[in-house]
Amino acid sequence: QVQLVESGGGLVQAGGSLRLSCAASGLTFSRHTLGWFRQAPGKEREFVSDIGWSGSGGRTSYAGSVKGRFTISRDNAKNTMYLQMNSLKPEDTAVYYCAATSPFGGAHYDYWGQGTQVTVSS
Repeated sequence: QVQLVESGGGLVQAGGSLRLSCAASGLTFSRHTLGWFRQAPGKEREFVSDIGWSGSGGRTSYAGSVKGRFTISRDNAKNTMYLQMNSLKPEDTAVYYCAATSPFGGAHYDYWGQGTQVTVSS
């Protein structure tokens, strides 16, 4: 079955950096659009960034709140997606989830990881 496992979360001071990883198994990785989402305490889950499947040329998009600070990437040979987070702010504190759509440009995120906690102290 499909598994997505996030890692790389932790506690960091404001202005610091973290790199999250999402390791996937049970799917043909390059065929899936992948995304990062986050959920802060008491708030709904929100979109952070996504990166298209190989047929889309790997196009990327970002939420306005992270644009210019976060960079999404993927290594199809390693079945792994990354989120480089720089200039972190306390408001970035959340559980971060990776997700994958159905293959070949699927519109919905069908597969989710368990999440990794990111805490940014002021």
